[in-house]
Amino acid sequence: MKEMYPKNGRVILHVDMNSFYASVEMAYDPSLKGKPLAIAGNVEERRGIIVTCSYEARKFGVKTTMPLWEARKLCPQLIVKSPNFDRYRAASMGMFAILRQYTDLVEPVSIDEGYMDITESFEFGSPIEIAQTIQKRILEQLDLPCSIGIAPNKFLAKTASDMKKPMGITILRKRDIPAKLWPLNTNEMHGVGKKTAEKLKTIGIHTIGELAKANDIQLKTLLGINGIRLKERANGNDHRPVDPESIDEFKSIGNSTTLPRDVSNQQELFHVLESLAETVSVRLKRKSVLATTIGITIRYKDRKTITRSKKLANPIGQKEELASLAKQLLLKHWSGDPVRLLGITGTDLVEHDNAYKQLDLFSYEKDAKKEPLLKTLSSLRDKYGKNIIETAGTHQTDSDENRGTATSFNKDFLQKNKESSP
Repeated sequence: MKEMYPKNGRVILHVDMNSFYASVEMAYDPSLKGKPLAIAGNVEERRGIIVTCSYEARKFGVKTTMPLWEARKLCPQLIVKSPNFDRYRAASMGMFAILRQYTDLVEPVSIDEGYMDITESFEFGSPIEIAQTIQKRILEQLDLPCSIGIAPNKFLAKTASDMKKPMGITILRKRDIPAKLWPLNTNEMHGVGKKTAEKLKTIGIHTIGELAKANDIQLKTLLGINGIRLKERANGNDHRPVDPESIDEFKSIGNSTTLPRDVSNQQELFHVLESLAETVSVRLKRKSVLATTIGITIRYKDRKTITRSKKLANPIGQKEELASLAKQLLLKHWSGDPVRLLGITGTDLVEHDNAYKQLDLFSYEKDAKKEPLLKTLSSLRDKYGKNIIETAGTHQTDSDENRGTATSFNKDFLQKNKESSP
């Protein structure tokens, strides 16, 4: 069977569960099968947002992120359920357990998708036989459908898995790229969003083929280094390895400051944390990463120093999120004694493209509404400098109200929240 594998190069599978949350609900309650089903937050409110829906619902035009009122207007018989994260987590763990029986090189990307490097897995059969076996086992053992892409690299494998849904298996080779990918519009390419596609149109690039042949200088001027990366992908080049440790890879980005005087006023310490959070947020964005653990450092007047951290369900990078969590940690672990130094550190970083966010239904809708504004602010700051626009709270005065600390409803993807201290 080894002759079915390349002598040089890799064989990568991308396994993508189909309508995962809805499919899990159907597996749990078979009476839902074949019916238009949606999972949504705030089920009782018209403003709720669709998180995922069954293929039966999609036939009526129901889509992810669509407001619930609009979905019900398109499909009056739509069945809407609240999410059950324990159920989804268990199904995800079952799915990844099956994948790891074929190779140790399994990289979870999110709760419902992952890459596998099966280059050395020839004892289990040809690549297509392995894909068929995995698809069959996930269906029989978990009652869940999935699509699988087979390719020489991660980008092409991801692209291939999207080509046939549900329950598709697609092989995509480099020699297939001119016929299968290049005629497509750029917004159909993995990694190219709507705004990027619009930018590409301004320099006459409408298709993936045109992107593959584009001028490097033009692309870099328009999109920075990401423009060159997208051109590489359009030509089918992607050298990223399947990394089982990528989700847990330890890196850190932080910032600390020694205070001009010893401080014991809570609001003053909060202001310092907000300033530190802004700096850490900028650094995270610069490196295109998000943090899955947030830690704070507190040094007291007597130079005693403690660090405390919290493992998060959802990767974060926004200033407000970092500041809120840092304040929570401060309130929990600060002794009340005068503080000489404060610091915030984001660790267990994940690349923005690979960051999973186990949907927090309460923050999901808020995030969706804020995203266009945040992107606009970010682009303006990139162009004119970080101080061109400041958000409320950037300027603190002695009359600022006690902001307190916010909490959010979080559910994790493969592990429970935990707090740790060194």
